[in-house]
Order: sequence, then C-alpha cells, then structure tokens
Amino acid sequence: MIIFFGLISCSKSQKKEKIIIETNNISTTATLIHKNGNTVKTRFSAPENYEWIEEKPNSFGEFLVNFSLKKYGAQILRFDGNPIATQSLHDAIYDIDTGEKDLQQCADSVIRLYAEYLWKQDRKDEIAFHFTNGDLVKWTDYRDGYRAFVMGNSVDYRKTASYEDSYQNFRNYLDLIYNYAGTISLTAETKAVNSTKNLKTGDILITPGSPGHVVFIAGSCENKNGEKLFLLSEGFTPAQSIHLLKNPFEENISPWYRLDVNSEKINTARFSFSPVHFRSLD
Repeated sequence: MIIFFGLISCSKSQKKEKIIIETNNISTTATLIHKNGNTVKTRFSAPENYEWIEEKPNSFGEFLVNFSLKKYGAQILRFDGNPIATQSLHDAIYDIDTGEKDLQQCADSVIRLYAEYLWKQDRKDEIAFHFTNGDLVKWTDYRDGYRAFVMGNSVDYRKTASYEDSYQNFRNYLDLIYNYAGTISLTAETKAVNSTKNLKTGDILITPGSPGHVVFIAGSCENKNGEKLFLLSEGFTPAQSIHLLKNPFEENISPWYRLDVNSEKINTARFSFSPVHFRSLD
C-alpha cells in the first residue's frame, strides 16, 4: 500500500504545537473541578447559574459526557509512552489507548470516539469513513475481507482476507482510516452547524487542511437565558492521549468555553481556529 493524499490534516503534517495563551482580564473563582470524578460529567461542575444539559439517551453526546477518565493529574502521553512537553493546558485524560503508532492524532481521535460509540451501540453497520480522496471505506467491507490498495489518488478494493468481526480487526480497520483520512475528509462527511443555539455535545470545531486541526465538544451547560458554555477536548500531533482542555483565557469558568459560530476566530488552549467551522457528525 502506497502512502498518498499528501497534505491532509494536522495529524499528517510535521507542524509543531501551536500554543496560544492570552491571560488578560482573568479573574479566579472556586474550582469547578472534582478531582475524584472519573467521568467527564462527574469531573466538572457547571459554573454558577449554569446547569449541565441532559443528553439524549443513547446519543453520541451521552457517550461522551459519561466517558471514563484517567486519574486526575495524569499526563498526556505520546504513542510511544513518553510525555509531551506541554502538560499545563489540560484538566482530564480520556481512558482510551492511543495505539502504538503515530496515527491517532487530531481528526483520528474524533473518528476513534465516534467509531467506538457506534461499536458499543451495536450499530456496527454504520461505521464508515471517507479517505481524503472521497472514497468511502466501510467497516463491514473490511470485516468481510476487502482491503484497499492505494495507487496515487486511486483506490482498488480486493477480497484478500477472510471474514473477521473481532475488536482487534476493527482496530486494524481504524488504523487504515487514520492513514488516509484527516481534517479535510472529516469536514466533508459532517454537516455545518450555523447557529450557536444548535451547538451540542459531540459537535466539532475544525480547520481543514495542512496544518489543520479539530476539537470536539465534550459537554454542554446552559443558564436560564439560554446562554451555553462548552467543554472542549482533542487529540493532537504527534499521536497522543485524548485530553480535555483548560480555558486559559477565562480562568473563572475554566475549563468551560464560550463559543459562537459567527466568530472570526476562536482561541483554544493549544490552537487558534480561523476561519471558524462548526460541524456535526449526526
């Protein structure tokens, strides 16, 4: 199989981490973090006058807010087990492996979590992702033994393996997706969210390209006026632990963020998104 689709995402580029810190006009209040909490929803309280938004049963949002976290204070580790240099910009590490190769990076982390959600919901027939060239690659085809052979921007599919529905084979399928998908393909296969009031847990903020990047909404809260705040999580390059970001710009509500789909620019703890694109996976 020949590597192709050259510049496809932050996860496939060699760019260095882009760290953006602006700390003017920050006030400090009581912590919103419960260090003994072992899920996203039990780790973080909503700020004063806000309440967690209840997610729809069996939704991707419910899957995310109830996702298990590693012990508070856990470091972000690279795929090779070594800690990354920057350990001051996250408040949680998701209890999910990164794999042993430099594959599961930014867009791939979103793909991983959504695929795991569908797998655990026994909606395996719905697991399918596009390569950057537009080819749709289905888990069911991979399970049935069909493999992608890549030549330039063309993909040929041949049956070269027997049927295997194991979790390990599912992970092999995802490694294939990580190799040839990225922020461009993830943008193309998701739907635009054009209203801030419609933003929800599971939606993504994405800049497609190389370098590109993506974060996902990991939790949502709301006040009586209908104003929302959001938790943001991400993977990064090189492949590393999926982590929930602090908000270094408004420490009084950290790790919650104010988001507006009409913003010209949104700064997160480790990346600046401009232009701003919010997308939904469902």
